[in-house]
Amino acid sequence: MDELKENIHGQDTNVKMSSGEDDKAIRPAGGDASEASQSNSDFSHPVYKEIALANGHINRMTRDELRTKLAELKLDTRGVKDVMKKRLKSYYKKQKLTQSAAEEDAADAYYDYICVVDFEATCEEDNPADFLHEIIEFPVVLISTHTLEIVETFQEYVKPELNPTLSDFCVKLTGITQDMVDAAHTFPVVLQHVVAWLQEKELGTKYKYALLTDGAWDMSKFLNIQCRISQIRYPLFAKKWINIRKSYGNFYKVPRTQTKLSTMLDKLGLQYEGRPHSGLDDSRNIARIALRMLQDGCQLRANERMHGGQLLAVPSSAPVEGAPPPRWPGNRK
Repeated sequence: MDELKENIHGQDTNVKMSSGEDDKAIRPAGGDASEASQSNSDFSHPVYKEIALANGHINRMTRDELRTKLAELKLDTRGVKDVMKKRLKSYYKKQKLTQSAAEEDAADAYYDYICVVDFEATCEEDNPADFLHEIIEFPVVLISTHTLEIVETFQEYVKPELNPTLSDFCVKLTGITQDMVDAAHTFPVVLQHVVAWLQEKELGTKYKYALLTDGAWDMSKFLNIQCRISQIRYPLFAKKWINIRKSYGNFYKVPRTQTKLSTMLDKLGLQYEGRPHSGLDDSRNIARIALRMLQDGCQLRANERMHGGQLLAVPSSAPVEGAPPPRWPGNRK
């Protein structure tokens, strides 16, 4: 839903949004957790001088030299020059800190699993300002931060209730047909299925986990609006999430204009796999970006949250907590 998300960005539809969402109320947080952890470290330690010298050398390397060095170290050689530089710096930093014992468990991930979610929703070619998007596909892609692979997926289509007939534009964009949503369950039932699926994986009980999205809209707009339409409470386990666009921008030091799904894939030397705007395929590709970032040394952590219907940042100084055990949120009173 990349284009749809861009189109609705900034619209005030059943969710309170602080003005200046990207620059004021929502400030980058938690993208490069390894750098955040350094702020509390003793930079007088000789290891940081070694890291600085190594970084300076890497900064002077040509694209071919970077690719050759990465190949020697058996690291991924794909991506633009800045991505390769970041990958090599992360490798040397991890090696030197491990050798000097200046970092405690820095390579450990904050979560055991990450659930990637990318909703598809009803839409028109020119959405009016008061258009209420209803979720019509609920996908989840589960990735392991330990094995660095996709381990399982969930997908269900959803029957819209306010506007049960899909527009021709929506069908063409998403590939979701009228027959698919007519045969689907309504959102409350699908959400119950999602909760049961997450519970089967023992997420929030045995394993620490977090949700991850491509932007803020999936949770702050689509899920928030859908819960109001369906007269159910906003689920507690979706109150915080990792906005991969922020994490990617912070980690690789690129502007917001370079954090669209297609651009992130391209900069990492990856190609889109599947059908664009299929919720499940979009989620799989977002998961591939997340896995590559983890491989490159990024410690993904929750950086956005919902509170009182408002989208807020999670400060990088906040304790890292996994999402709570998934539960049915209950009906609104």
